[in-house]
Amino acid sequence: MSRIGNNPIALPEGVTFDINENVVTIKGKLGALTQEIKDDITVKVEEGSIVVERPSDSKSHKAKHGLYRSLLNNMIEGVSKGWTKELELVGVGYRASNQGQVLDLALGFSHNIVIDVAPEVKVETISEKGKNPIVKLTSFDKQLVGAVAAKIRSMRKPEPYKGKGVKFVGEILRRKAGKSA
Repeated sequence: MSRIGNNPIALPEGVTFDINENVVTIKGKLGALTQEIKDDITVKVEEGSIVVERPSDSKSHKAKHGLYRSLLNNMIEGVSKGWTKELELVGVGYRASNQGQVLDLALGFSHNIVIDVAPEVKVETISEKGKNPIVKLTSFDKQLVGAVAAKIRSMRKPEPYKGKGVKFVGEILRRKAGKSA
C-alpha cells in the first residue's frame, strides 16, 4: 500500500486545479504548471483537496501512485510558495555575479564560466566580505530549479581533500585525510 499516494493534497487559497483528459494544470500566484498523468492513475477533487487513486495493486501502479501524488504536491507548493536552492562557492578566488539571467562564475579555471539561466528561474548572487559567495536560485518549478542547480554544481564539484568547489548550502561533504595522516 502506497502511504504517500493515499494522502490527500490540500488545495490552498489562490491555487486553481484543472484536469483535462490526462493533463493536469495547476495555476497560482507565482505561475502555472502542467503534468501529464499516465498508467490509468485517476486524479479527483474532493472537498477542497486532491485525491490520487490507482486501479490495481500491481507494482507499476503502486509506484506511479506515489510518484504522481508527489509531483502534484510539489507543483501546488511551487505555484503557491515557490522553491529555492542555494549554492556556496568554496575556494580562494571563487566569485559569482549576475546580470539579469546571465550568471558569471569564476571557479579557478583560466576563463570565467558564463551560464544563461532559464527565464523561469530567478538568479541572485550574494557576496559578503569574509564569507563564501552564494548563488540563490528561486522558481515555482521544483524540477527546473534542481536541474539548474545541478548544472551549476557540475561545473566544479566539491573535492574531498580541501572541500573546494560548488556545494549546496548545508551539504555535508565526506572529507578525506591527506598523505600525512
